[in-house]
Amino acid sequence: MNLGLSAEEWQAVRLSLDVAGRSVAVSLLPAIGVAWLLSRGRFPGRMLLDAVVHLPLVVPPVVVGWGLLMLFGIRGPIGGPLNDWFGIRLVFTTDGAALATAVMSFPLIVRAVRLGLDTVDTGLEAAARTLGAGPMDRFLTVTLPLMSPGILAGAVTAFAAGLGEFGAVITFVSNIPGETQTLPLAIYTATQTAGGEATAARLATISFSLAIAGLLLAELIARRMHRLLGRA
Repeated sequence: MNLGLSAEEWQAVRLSLDVAGRSVAVSLLPAIGVAWLLSRGRFPGRMLLDAVVHLPLVVPPVVVGWGLLMLFGIRGPIGGPLNDWFGIRLVFTTDGAALATAVMSFPLIVRAVRLGLDTVDTGLEAAARTLGAGPMDRFLTVTLPLMSPGILAGAVTAFAAGLGEFGAVITFVSNIPGETQTLPLAIYTATQTAGGEATAARLATISFSLAIAGLLLAELIARRMHRLLGRA
């Protein structure tokens, strides 16, 4: 069943799924760490860190893409050494598309994980400590299971959002079919092509369906985990 899509259109759909999946895989653990710092940490500059983490939600995505281009371009302070010393090039590549998507979806994961962490009863952690559980034992056996709804919901929401990322991706890695042309970029290309209205409509329908499915899945996972943890 090809849903009337051409090989190139399917390639854009598959690339979007791959980029969104890799972006979540890259950002999930750092997001959990940052969420922990913001929720439990008490240190100078915490409010500033909070603001910086959430910047991708409020600045134009093109600005984020431009910043990544300045940092990770082949002449950038990070991209230059990566390219010269290790042969790693992110600009104009699928890996770069995943990085741009990860940066844009990072605050979504942090926010969801932080909300989940804020609901954890610290009394349970204190009880585990009195029973002799060390910090890592308390985290793995008490805190992590209780915050898991936020982690899962954040990951799924970030994945769904990553499927629709446009501005940061096209600015950082351009619009290269088969390499960086994700679903939103393919839709944009179709709208700029004579006679591409039908293609744009098909791809937009798939994009809409994937976004709805991702959001519903995030909500279902959160509710299921709350029920399993006795928080109906």
